[in-house]
Amino acid sequence: MSRRIILAALTVAFAAGLTAPTFAQDNDASQQSAEELQKLFEKQKTRGLVIAPAGGAGANAAAPAPEQLQQAAVYSETDADTEINVRISFDFDSALLREDQKPKLATLCEAMTNMEGQIFRIVGHTDAKGSEKYNQNLSVLRASEVKRYMVGTCGISEDRLIAIGVGEGHPVNDSDPNAEENRRVEFQLIS
Repeated sequence: MSRRIILAALTVAFAAGLTAPTFAQDNDASQQSAEELQKLFEKQKTRGLVIAPAGGAGANAAAPAPEQLQQAAVYSETDADTEINVRISFDFDSALLREDQKPKLATLCEAMTNMEGQIFRIVGHTDAKGSEKYNQNLSVLRASEVKRYMVGTCGISEDRLIAIGVGEGHPVNDSDPNAEENRRVEFQLIS
């Protein structure tokens, strides 16, 4: 009898292992070249909301209207195959970008610099540890810290980056809301 239970448990465990979920970390920006990232951003552009500057494209075009930028500050999920995430580790209860995490942003800086005139949304995500309100605030602070770094280190114009936070609301690992992979920063091309 106990042999059947053990065999049944092993069968269930094995089956669960074969159907383990995969997460959107395939598009981890720290593992890709600038060219690969630019291609992913272009895929986002063709599939999602695009804010076109008034007066046509180009460097002399007018900036997006304030209501368009307000729309850009609202999170919209992208397809998993075009999602660009960077798993940035922050110290507990901190939004300070650690020195050992900055190299993860180097290739992304290059790709975004090459895409002159484009506007990007930086989206901070957290896991579900802590209150919803706390996580919302922390995700905004972390996205803002990454934006500050991109402006100061990469030389990307502050006007091209919109930092928002969504707290714990959009985990990549739905089965474990406290999982480490849910703590991430996502980048979206919005124009």
